[in-house]
Amino acid sequence: MKLKKMKLVLSFMKGNQKNYITAIVFMILATITSLINPLIIKIAIDSIIGSQPIALSGELLALYQNIGGKDYLLGNLWILGVILVLISAVNGVFNFLSKKYIALVSERTAKNMRDDLYDHIQYLSYSYHTKVDTGDLIQRCTSDLEKIRAFISQQLMEIIRALTLITSALIIMLSLNVNLSMISFIVTPIIIFVAYKFFKFIKEKFKQTDEAEGAMTTVLQENLSSMRIVRAFAKQDYEIDKFNNASKKFKETDFVVSRLMAYYWGTTDLICDMQLGAILILGTLWAAKGLLTVGTLLAFIAYSQNMIWPIRNLGRVLADMGKASVSLTRISEIFDEKGEDIDLDEGLKPDIQGNIEFSNVSFEYDTDKPVLNDISFTVKKGQTVAILGGTGSGKTTLVNLLVRLFDCKTGTIKLDGIDIKEINRKWLRHQIGIVLQEPFLFSRTIKENIAFSNINASNDQIESACRIASVYDVIVNFEKGFDTMVGEKGVTLSGGQKQRVAIARTLLNENRILIFDDSLSAVDVETDAFIRDQLKEHLSDTTTFIISHRISTLKQADLILVLEKGIITQQGKHSELVNQQGLYKEVYDIQSSLQSDLEEGGENHA
Repeated sequence: MKLKKMKLVLSFMKGNQKNYITAIVFMILATITSLINPLIIKIAIDSIIGSQPIALSGELLALYQNIGGKDYLLGNLWILGVILVLISAVNGVFNFLSKKYIALVSERTAKNMRDDLYDHIQYLSYSYHTKVDTGDLIQRCTSDLEKIRAFISQQLMEIIRALTLITSALIIMLSLNVNLSMISFIVTPIIIFVAYKFFKFIKEKFKQTDEAEGAMTTVLQENLSSMRIVRAFAKQDYEIDKFNNASKKFKETDFVVSRLMAYYWGTTDLICDMQLGAILILGTLWAAKGLLTVGTLLAFIAYSQNMIWPIRNLGRVLADMGKASVSLTRISEIFDEKGEDIDLDEGLKPDIQGNIEFSNVSFEYDTDKPVLNDISFTVKKGQTVAILGGTGSGKTTLVNLLVRLFDCKTGTIKLDGIDIKEINRKWLRHQIGIVLQEPFLFSRTIKENIAFSNINASNDQIESACRIASVYDVIVNFEKGFDTMVGEKGVTLSGGQKQRVAIARTLLNENRILIFDDSLSAVDVETDAFIRDQLKEHLSDTTTFIISHRISTLKQADLILVLEKGIITQQGKHSELVNQQGLYKEVYDIQSSLQSDLEEGGENHA
């Protein structure tokens, strides 16, 4: 892995390095103790049962002689069995402690990464979230993060274990028989080379598989989020085909990886079995000629078998490291995205009154495709601004600039005489409440959804906000009242009820500026009028923006803006615009005509 990626991993391991080193130490001790048993067996066969001089020195030789030497052990072979069991028990303790500490480190590191990743996503720009697939983002925060956790807890430890095992076994085997050692290790460089080349080749395949899985997750997430629409339009078969195509692509890419892994395992199995066969054949021949003891041959076979799995496993480890490398790259891409508030303390935090001035403001998402062009208007504290315009005219973009979901390219937006770019972004948004046309409600109680904007709000404050939003009577008529559970995305409530709950949620925060982005479209005209009257009565000092296509909603505003293709073509009061030729008068005439037809139809029906 590249140095940058390793630094990222180490940054999340901060505070756990000692535990990781402890885990490595215990793992090395476990690996070394696992190599002692074949030596005990060799001594038993060659020097206790056989006639070879025992290869002990120092304190071990003294202990051997004190307990009675060869004759005593030959009559009490159970002692060797106890020694083997004790060594295995010590090995088990070392393995347990190693896994305990590595689990502690890997889970803490994964939690740190998960928490920081989630926190970072919260502050990524609005434009980032508009272009990224939710399913792919979920994939990075779950599956990719799990691969990194596995890298810390398994792959790194496996590499260290393999190196320790190969080094220790080589030293022991060379001390026993140099020639057979050379044969035992002749294929090791070949397997390591094959594993390295395999890892380099398959890395891109892992990336393709990861991306295919992310695409499949996106299709699944979108389908589950829009299940009511799917059923309403009877598009189940279409959605099934779409998911099957994504699933098929994932299957095909994953099958390529599985097939390559099968080739690798088959090839390395053949190489390792050939090595073991060479040891058996040559070792048996040498033992028959007296060039090698039977105990030494058995020890070599045991060491070779112990080493075969770690050496073969290097391919899997390197392949899994490839997956982790790809996953770490995908997660790094998120962290590389600059958040809106890198320094949350930057910027002014003035006392907002609600005076707003747009001066020659222009904005474009893509170069040479302006969405807003030379927008200028002034709003005083407590005034209501209504915005009328067709689809794509720039209405929502205009209010998004006010809350700095985007920043204008040219011109200035001033709030109480201060350029909003100088105001702390988080502070600014706390002062501005937005109610969207399609409000999002959480799968919680109605009370919890309303209190989301102000978790310290009292019951009286919540009820007051609900009365202003004309939703109080609706809520209390539910069987569980404010404790009624709202289904995912508010599926329990009607469109108008969701909008009014969202309005109550926004009002609870007592913002100095309110924005209603076509958020009264799902309520009837009478309720619309009631809510606006309540807002005017209870929030007379609040500056309000209302985006709507209803003239009845717009006409009471202090200032009406008519947007067409990103340009303000008309502005003024209802009494002024209704007498001017333009879009406003056209919409007014159409709606007045429809209202007259409805009234006449009602009278005729009566």
